Amino acid sequence: MRDTALWLALAGVALVWFVGHPEPSVALELVLPLVVLAVAIPGGRRWPIAAVLAVNALCAIGLAHPVTPANAYVVALAVSAYLLGTGPTTTRSALSAFGGCLALDLALCAVLGGGALWWYYTLTAFPLALLVPWLFGRYWQAQLAFVRGGWQRAQLLERQQRLVAEQARLRERTRIAADMHDSLGHELSLIALRAGALELSPTLTGRDRADLGELRAAVADAVGHLRDTVGVLRDDEGDRAAAPAAESVEELVDRARDSGVTVDLRRDGAPAPPGLSPLVDRAVYRVVRESLTNAAKHAPGGAVRVRITHEGGRTDVRVTNSAGDAGKSLSPSGPVSGGHGLTGLRERVGVVGGTLRAAPYGSGFEVVATMPDRVGQDRVGRHRPRSAGQEPVRESGAATDPESDVDPDLHPDPHPESASESVRQLTTARRRARLRFAAAFVVPGGFGLITLGSAAYAAFQLATCVLRPADYAHLQVGQDRAEFANVLPARQFPYVSDSVKARPRPAGATCAYYRSSGSLLDQVDVYRLCYTGSRLVSKDVVPGSGSG
Repeated sequence: MRDTALWLALAGVALVWFVGHPEPSVALELVLPLVVLAVAIPGGRRWPIAAVLAVNALCAIGLAHPVTPANAYVVALAVSAYLLGTGPTTTRSALSAFGGCLALDLALCAVLGGGALWWYYTLTAFPLALLVPWLFGRYWQAQLAFVRGGWQRAQLLERQQRLVAEQARLRERTRIAADMHDSLGHELSLIALRAGALELSPTLTGRDRADLGELRAAVADAVGHLRDTVGVLRDDEGDRAAAPAAESVEELVDRARDSGVTVDLRRDGAPAPPGLSPLVDRAVYRVVRESLTNAAKHAPGGAVRVRITHEGGRTDVRVTNSAGDAGKSLSPSGPVSGGHGLTGLRERVGVVGGTLRAAPYGSGFEVVATMPDRVGQDRVGRHRPRSAGQEPVRESGAATDPESDVDPDLHPDPHPESASESVRQLTTARRRARLRFAAAFVVPGGFGLITLGSAAYAAFQLATCVLRPADYAHLQVGQDRAEFANVLPARQFPYVSDSVKARPRPAGATCAYYRSSGSLLDQVDVYRLCYTGSRLVSKDVVPGSGSG
């Protein structure tokens, strides 16, 4: 449908031109071009360069016309060049096609012996009809690519935001599970133990003992349900099989020693404060457990030293292991990893407002964690410290750092090599659109200035070589040049064709040529005045030879 509408529009322009055109040829200037356009327009989708070459050939037909080189198919040439710019054709291929078109037009103009108007039209109209629409087409293509890239990036950001929200939800579930497991589970266990102790009191009646037994059983069931709920909330399987929550660091070290690991545990400084946060206590346990597991896995047979210090309102945990002995391994009864690894430890320590460092130490390895004894309510899950290289994550419903809300489009990444692929693609599309916008206006503007300058100079030359017909009629053969020098133009007509110069002249005479009208785009008569010495010996009119 679009091809049909375009063909009808171009056919209408050609028909209007044909009706008002002098000496029209129906077959050559109407029927043949419309047939070529009917093939070139739909064929341009697959072979755009061939379509441009075909339409350029229609424009070149005008160069053979004896009256004017212009025809209506320059409009079709501009449309074809624009469509070529919006397509996938490379710049090199398009410019090569334009060079071929211009070479054909110039060669045809030379073979047909066109006048100055034909040459001027070939050197200006054809390049403008090819280059300018193609540049606008390229700019439009780059603009569309920029818009598409923006929408694609917006969709990508939406997907990333959903992933971030899902990760935040999973982290929040894990945090809630840890809080429930470490705090509520511990309290329920204490309630069950106290109920069991009261059940043995000799002052109770049988009914009271039965009620306490039911209470203890209910609490035990609640603890079991709590563990099941925590298992559902947790994102890792290994945590479900971990050591009991009530196990202390000392008991963990004893189990490791029983499995064959050489462990030296020591608490330095003040004793553990009675108000030590359960979350911090559990984080200390996790750091020691994961460190023992990694030492047993990567350095079997090596000695492990554990130092726990409570001082100045902070708790420091330092676990150092030496290089292991080759060929040794742990028994299956050794400590089981919680499945988090060092990444999980950093998350766990970061939750309570602490920091964790893990690095080689001598021939072995060392893990150091520093945490506050008390965890403020405003620190958990909100202002979570980040370790080096860790990206900030926005969690739904939590306060965020103002710096994390900076729009990357307003404040680009100062290190482009670290930008995401979508940002790089969007930046490239924006740069390409700007360059093509500049080319679409700057290049035609410069070309237009050159064309206007040359046109103004040509107009000046043609306007200053006009001999008025009335003055020409008053000239008499035999007069001396000085008698009528005041009516002669300031300069002679410079674009006389070779055929006019070859016309017969009086022997020994020199001739001067002047235009009969100042019209720039029409053919006009040329006056020839021939002199012998300074005397006018002949004057004649060359019809239609003064083309501009």
